[in-house]
Parts: sequence; structure tokens; C-alpha cells
Amino acid sequence: MTLFIYGSLLPGLSNHGLLAGRMLAMKPGRVAGRLVDVGPYPALVRDIVAAETGSMVRGLWIDVELKLLPLLDELEDFAGPEETNDYDRVWTADADDPARSGWVYVWPDDRGKPVVDGEDWARYFIEKRR
Repeated sequence: MTLFIYGSLLPGLSNHGLLAGRMLAMKPGRVAGRLVDVGPYPALVRDIVAAETGSMVRGLWIDVELKLLPLLDELEDFAGPEETNDYDRVWTADADDPARSGWVYVWPDDRGKPVVDGEDWARYFIEKRR
């Protein structure tokens, strides 16, 4: 199963331990959307603002075993498509390589959170902590 990760699951960040040693493959990529700052982690927002500005988010495409999906759904507070969720899990394609696609956790709007400057959460988060 392929996922796009862009926040706290990235190597070196707080939730990467859930994936450490479990990634079967990893490749950099970008998807359409914009990041907002939720504190210790971001949300990828796919709304009209992101579409109109052509915003992109950098991250990693990872391949993991399907059995990890319930653990990741729990982390992202995703109970299912017809449920009340914090994040939605949607299928998307890479902006630069449309043949690459997979699941990504997103918000439908920014919920009033501050917009992240740039495409890269890890870089932004490091600067934020200084």
C-alpha cells in the first residue's frame, strides 16, 4: 500500500517511530494542497485557496504493508468515509509523476489555523522551534 506522508511521520519527526523499519520503499514527491500549522504537526489542506494558488506540499511516498493502515487511521483520527473524522483519507497522485499515487490524510479547509510558509513541513518545523 502506498501513502504520502508530509508531517510528523517523516524521518526525524515525532511520529516516525510508527513507520521506522516498516517502510518497504520511499521516494520524495509533491502533492497539490497547502499546509497549516496545527502545533506539533501540520494538516494538508485541499481547498479552493490551494487550487487557485497552485500550492504544493513536499513529502515522501512510502510503501508499507496494508496491516499498518488501521494504526495510521487511528493516529490521524480517521474512522471511515461516512464517519466524523479529524482527517480524511483520500486518494491522490503525485504532482510531478502522475503515475505515482496513493493515500494521503487531509483537511477540507484550514479551520482557522495559520498557513505554513513553503511546501516543506520539516524545514518549517525546524525553523519554528529555533
